[in-house]
Amino acid sequence: MSNPQGGWAVPPSPPRSSNRAVIVLVAVAAVLFVVVGVVGVVVVQKSNVISGAATAAGAGSGTTPAGVTATGAVRVGDSNAKVVVRVVADLQCPACKQFEKRNAKTLEDAAKNGTAVIEYDVISFLDRASSTKYSSRAANASYCVAGQDHSKYQGWFAAMFEQQPAEGGTGLPDSKLVEIAKNAGYTDPSVAQCITDRKYDTYLRDKTEQVLNGDVNATPTVFVNGRKLDSSQLSNGLDAAIAAAR
Repeated sequence: MSNPQGGWAVPPSPPRSSNRAVIVLVAVAAVLFVVVGVVGVVVVQKSNVISGAATAAGAGSGTTPAGVTATGAVRVGDSNAKVVVRVVADLQCPACKQFEKRNAKTLEDAAKNGTAVIEYDVISFLDRASSTKYSSRAANASYCVAGQDHSKYQGWFAAMFEQQPAEGGTGLPDSKLVEIAKNAGYTDPSVAQCITDRKYDTYLRDKTEQVLNGDVNATPTVFVNGRKLDSSQLSNGLDAAIAAAR
């Protein structure tokens, strides 16, 4: 089980009785199982989601960014594909990094060969996991690059998880977010300006609240043709789920 900052909960104090010792050992074992498992999740505590977001001076008014769907997702692939895969993730979420590492090639191949269209639904609820509110700054960067070129988005998405900062630290600075975007092919100066201005901060907070008021209470959450996958399906990778939906 994880705390709302995305880190693992602190184990309880040493027990005073043998019965409590057994209970504590079982609880710790369960935590370790989740940590070392193929796919874990970071659970959202919705009462603490929106406060603490990284609002920049002059941040946007909440207008939908260019290059995203009406619900704020970045669509990659053939919009006429029979299968729609929706991935809800926070770029500070360690379990999302695990998921991306396991499924990145599957999703890239599905988008390229027309098997599925992929919707990347980036939200921000882990600002407390860094001292610089990295979660919302990284999510804002997603909107900044999405308006330029979707063909480069999956490469950018993978790079963001490859360089994901540890929880409890300072997070990556805006200059590093700009560098990652440039290395992924987003060299237009407007992208860098968008990142440093945190242009879509207001929109991001509204969108995150809407997503978490729906059928999402942890990240990653994955839907295939609108059906939410369970933990066993996530652990097995997305190949089978996509094939079954075709």
